[in-house]
Amino acid sequence: MNLSKYTAVIGLEVHAQLLTESKIFAADSTAYGSAPNTNVSAITLAHPGTLPKLNQKVVALAVRMGLACHSQIARFMIFDRKNYFYPDLPKGYQLTQDRTPICKGGYVSIKLDGVEKKVQLNRIHLEEDAGKSMHVEGTDETFVDFNRAGVPLIEIVTDPVIRSSAEAYAFLTEVRKLVRYLDVCDGNMEEGSLRCDANVSVMLKDAIEFGKKVEIKNMNSIRNVQRAIDAEIERQIGLLEQGVAIVSETRLFNADTGATYSMRTKEELNDYRYFPDPDLSPVEISEHWLDEIRLSMPALPEELIQKFTTHYKLPFYDAEVLTDTKDIAQYFEEVCKHVSNYKAVSNWIMGPVKSAMNELTLTANEFPVSAVTLAELIQLVESGKISFSVASQRILPELLKNVGTSPLEVAQQLNVLQSSDEDSILPVIDSVVADFPDKVQEYKRGKKGILAMFMGEVMKRSKGKADPKVANQLLLKKLDEK
Repeated sequence: MNLSKYTAVIGLEVHAQLLTESKIFAADSTAYGSAPNTNVSAITLAHPGTLPKLNQKVVALAVRMGLACHSQIARFMIFDRKNYFYPDLPKGYQLTQDRTPICKGGYVSIKLDGVEKKVQLNRIHLEEDAGKSMHVEGTDETFVDFNRAGVPLIEIVTDPVIRSSAEAYAFLTEVRKLVRYLDVCDGNMEEGSLRCDANVSVMLKDAIEFGKKVEIKNMNSIRNVQRAIDAEIERQIGLLEQGVAIVSETRLFNADTGATYSMRTKEELNDYRYFPDPDLSPVEISEHWLDEIRLSMPALPEELIQKFTTHYKLPFYDAEVLTDTKDIAQYFEEVCKHVSNYKAVSNWIMGPVKSAMNELTLTANEFPVSAVTLAELIQLVESGKISFSVASQRILPELLKNVGTSPLEVAQQLNVLQSSDEDSILPVIDSVVADFPDKVQEYKRGKKGILAMFMGEVMKRSKGKADPKVANQLLLKKLDEK
């Protein structure tokens, strides 16, 4: 296949479950993992005579996302009924926004190979989730769990401007980061609170019309979205090269085989028969409420990167790593309130702290070593009382096990406080120099690199307690005297 002849055209539809305690139109719980059909009520189950009532927090969270994506916020909106039958839609229709999405346009910035691109959004709209059908292997029966029915969602719809699976991966990564920063969604794809459908078509590079669009569903990780898009692009090009027409359809992705397979032919827009829901009043967003939401917005990654590189004077790489999650960024800033060497704080968090978090599978919010305690540990190193290796390899593990103890107490208990007393360091240096006369002669002949060997031996014999700066000065003086 000559892949270089073709251009991929990709649009993404990202569903994010909003972080509310109750559903979009009912008071039922949205808790994940509840026993089937326990988070339901007469409204969720669409009993005759029941009426929906809009959850105000849902609107506020959608506006937050729209502001972060530079979208135009609708001041007036209605909800529409999207009619299609599924056994997991109790009403027989889905409440969504067709004519008046809460957010129009906007973009999400991504960076790929050092090049920034603004992925244009078509819209962000509110809607309710459907329930979940479960097909039990070995039987012909299908079970339905309505717990998820009515859970609030925003759907983030891009324009068809994505041109590769790598761009799609970068976009989804950025969206997940944004929803987590904003506390709009937990971003957990494994639990289904962040889901993505990809619309994929291919066309010849010089063509002006897009090819037939295929929608891919059932992808439970960002990596699998990338794999599914690559597989579908290759499948479509293979068909076109054989002279076979692409069928507009919905396909699923099999993560085990790495291939997509047909689910059903694609519905057309007129199949849904949208019309305004008569049971829900129109919603108006006042300028006052919009200003309140805008003022409640947290600092976002782009703004924090600027702050970290200017105020804290960190390299851009450090700033990107530290702003990857909001809790890490907040932890860094808390530690910096007590330490003036901001680069040292960055090195600690990107190094030993992140390693410990990964090993213990903890977030920064769950990390047992407080910002104040970490600052004290860093200050012990900065003041020369302990070495970095002792602090990171011996003291930090003890602080993780004994929450609340101070780094100085641990250093004293382990007997690892460094000494800058020349009278205690000189005998160690004398013994090292006396034991390696041949190495002394090599040093005298100009082999200055051997100094590291001498220092290693001094630190070993002093059990890490000799102040490296003082020991280095005394060692140089001693060797020059020989």
